[in-house]
Amino acid sequence: MPFVIFTAPWFTPGATQMIEAAASLPGVRLAVIAQDPLERLPAELQQRLAGHWRVDDVLDANQLEHAVRHLTARHGAPHRLFGAFEQLQQPLADVREALNLQGMRPATARRFRDKAHMKDTLRAAGIPCARHKLATNSDDAWRFVQEAGFPLVAKPPAGAGAKSTYRLDDDEALRDLLDRSPPTADDPMLLEEFLVGSEHSFETISIRGRAVWHSLTHYYPTPLEVVEHPWIQWCVVLPREVDEPQFDDIRDAGARALDALGMDTGLTHMEWFRRKDGTLAISEVAARPPGAQITTMNSRAHDFDFVRAWTNVMINEEFDPPTRKYAVGTAFLRGQGEGRVRRVVGLDQVRQELGSLVTDWRLPFEGQTPTGSYEGEGFIVLRHPETAVVTEALSRLISVVRVELG
Repeated sequence: MPFVIFTAPWFTPGATQMIEAAASLPGVRLAVIAQDPLERLPAELQQRLAGHWRVDDVLDANQLEHAVRHLTARHGAPHRLFGAFEQLQQPLADVREALNLQGMRPATARRFRDKAHMKDTLRAAGIPCARHKLATNSDDAWRFVQEAGFPLVAKPPAGAGAKSTYRLDDDEALRDLLDRSPPTADDPMLLEEFLVGSEHSFETISIRGRAVWHSLTHYYPTPLEVVEHPWIQWCVVLPREVDEPQFDDIRDAGARALDALGMDTGLTHMEWFRRKDGTLAISEVAARPPGAQITTMNSRAHDFDFVRAWTNVMINEEFDPPTRKYAVGTAFLRGQGEGRVRRVVGLDQVRQELGSLVTDWRLPFEGQTPTGSYEGEGFIVLRHPETAVVTEALSRLISVVRVELG
């Protein structure tokens, strides 16, 4: 029976779902390392775990290694050590290297986590991506402006989920950012050309270096626009058609990108742009499950448990590609105004018009404090065999539902 260790900062609903999925695999003995105490998990799930170790900071590779060593002493060397949290990928790789465990190594993890290093790697392999500069001082930033012009995007080199990401349209915006957060050698700033066009994601499951499955989504509008405008209710569409000729270029570029970055076994989430002239550019790639309800959407599109399938990939290196039966879309409900949620308008109308399409939801509630995240205060997931029906229904949904703050 393989002994495996799953790592997460906290027992969020998503992390708990992953723990349940891994624990449900036949013959798996599962231990968990987290900052939360074991009691934060449901009692039934606690009983299914082989072990638990609490640390103060799961992102500290030394604490993580200490925990793995203690669990190893009790249960034997782990067959796999893994987690889904983006910022965990580097410390997990460091511990695998130190303890000679299977899985992604530090050099590969850095190519995924350090966005400047990632783009250097992709560009060296001839893969289209945004022009960029890792600025360690203000002069670096101004030189890049002369090269690329405005608009630009500024972000941390190891960012995730569009956090601390800014669009810069002119000298004044850059000067203001440099005054507030001057880049240094120890805390650099990644500057990129602002890609204009439609934004998408491309998900891939790889086993021992070979891509065995792929999917993709369309964002309406782009995540950066969503971050800049907290009132926008936005959508993600997972089309039923993923093998059409219009996606040949991203399938090719995606496969070459993963090869250049050194992907072995796991799930990757790639964000890419279709420029107005039809060409593509890869924005960034993460070696972990996607956010924005894309895992749920894939479960609904194929009528199977995508999270459980991912844990089986990570633990047993097995994946049976499912048949896609539906197109799926998610509308993210975001508050308009300031304060807490005062009321939600339009839900009854949506239930009446679109209720037969709804598969999942988390609805905003009166008195709720806004999350401040791009996923907003709630979401509704729709599916239908035809992509056009899903797209039109999402447009109708976000035009009818309004989350009022006050």
